[in-house]
Amino acid sequence: MTQHEQIMGKGKEAQIAGETTIEDNVLASIAGLAAREVEGVASLGTSSVTSGLAERFSGKDSRGRGVAVESGKKEAILDLTLKVIYGFSIPKIVAEVRQRVAERLMEMTGLMAKEINVKVVDIEFPERMPGRLE
Repeated sequence: MTQHEQIMGKGKEAQIAGETTIEDNVLASIAGLAAREVEGVASLGTSSVTSGLAERFSGKDSRGRGVAVESGKKEAILDLTLKVIYGFSIPKIVAEVRQRVAERLMEMTGLMAKEINVKVVDIEFPERMPGRLE
């Protein structure tokens, strides 16, 4: 047994005191990425030329775009704005987004999602979606 193992206790996790703070923008990024994992979600946020330019020139990350977060020490409330793809069931997409975001938030941060409010603001039609060629 090494000296480190003797001090820490073999196979046990170290219990070191301290406080961990996770910024709301990190929670927004996690929620945004989780929501995009759901089939039928086209994008998050409302796209506009102004917001796109602002993100590009400010160097701001777009992963949390379309997500607003209020967090405490144990819980978080999230507001997501998203666009869906035509042909998918909106109630099913919203339910899966809520589930996926809540799971990822708990897995990655230990925070419980108290509320996940979803606002569907637009529908994307597959033939008009950028990057899709036929």
